Amino acid sequence: MFVVWVDIQVKPEHVADFIEASKLNHLGTRQEPGNRRFDVLQINDQPTHFRLYEVYVDEDAFRAHQQTAHYFRWKEAVEPFMAVKRSAEKLTALFPTPWA
Repeated sequence: MFVVWVDIQVKPEHVADFIEASKLNHLGTRQEPGNRRFDVLQINDQPTHFRLYEVYVDEDAFRAHQQTAHYFRWKEAVEPFMAVKRSAEKLTALFPTPWA
């Protein structure tokens, strides 16, 4: 499995807007055949700090995700909400193994 861990810090006045835009991206992403998980997480003691936990069957499925209309809408919508540029780490899931 191909995993993406995205770190996002949002301007305080845009938290609700970010959450709504991310909900729509989440719903679209979960419909993609290569997506296995797409979690939008908010840090409890830092309400302007979010993480995305994305799991795809492989890197090609992730690349396909980056070409979808819902991803482009999300990216364009949330760009002005960012307090700092978002960062992402790409990982390989080792365990658990029964993802298929």
